[in-house]
Amino acid sequence: MFESVMSPELWAALLSAFAMGLLGGGHCVGMCGGITAALSFAVPAEKRVRRWSILLSYNIGRIASYGIIGGLFGYLGQQLISGQGLSIMRLLAGLLLIAMGLYVADWWRGLTRLEKLGSYAWRWLQPLGKRLMPVSSPSRALLLGGIWGWLPCGLVYSALAYAMAQAQGAAAAGVMLAFGLGTLPAVLAGGLFAERLKQLLQSRGLRGLMGGLIILFGAWTVWLTLQHANHGQHTDHSSHSQQGNQAGSHEHHTPAAAEGQGVAEPDSDDIGDVVPAEESAGDSMDMHEHHHMH
Repeated sequence: MFESVMSPELWAALLSAFAMGLLGGGHCVGMCGGITAALSFAVPAEKRVRRWSILLSYNIGRIASYGIIGGLFGYLGQQLISGQGLSIMRLLAGLLLIAMGLYVADWWRGLTRLEKLGSYAWRWLQPLGKRLMPVSSPSRALLLGGIWGWLPCGLVYSALAYAMAQAQGAAAAGVMLAFGLGTLPAVLAGGLFAERLKQLLQSRGLRGLMGGLIILFGAWTVWLTLQHANHGQHTDHSSHSQQGNQAGSHEHHTPAAAEGQGVAEPDSDDIGDVVPAEESAGDSMDMHEHHHMH
């Protein structure tokens, strides 16, 4: 079971998710840079150990929440998606990645509509996060990060669709954890060097480069999905054709076999040439008596 879980396909998905989080660092700083900067500046500069412990605790909670979300959606995909539905889910994940790349590069912001859908759940969670402010201990930072991981984010939703396409709870959770680890460098740095890092990551050239790479990854995902679907259809067609040929061959050889195994009927001419046993015996006796008399 462990070998099936840690398959080469899963390793490729984990590395892809990590790269996705790494490339989306500029977007993460924009979404989470404010809260991490607030956590960092709330601790005096001379207390570096405490500052790092709070920042790390917050990010551990945030990444853990990604894993929990991924596990839930992966289990849902495992129960609901199979066969052709799995290909559709992977195709949707690739299209969302392309949309995310356009959003990161600031070429098209249509993905913000998807973020609005998550805002309904965030209305219930945001007050819980506010109660933990100001953060005075690593434990409160851990809880805050666990809540902040549910913040409506197009990049997270794109990664979540990619994780759900794994159609397995554990695999989807692993993909989201890898994605979260990919976002860690940018978010950590955003808490320590908020303004300078934000200016760097918000530059048009760097955003275009990162967005372009995400678009390429999304297009690659779509291409692989379509190739896999076409290969599956070709395999099914070949299988049906082979079964049809085998059935036709079986029908063709069965009558011949039956004829070969049947008892051959004698011809009418052969029947006429057959001498009855009694007559043959009588003729033999007459010939014997004739020779005896001589």
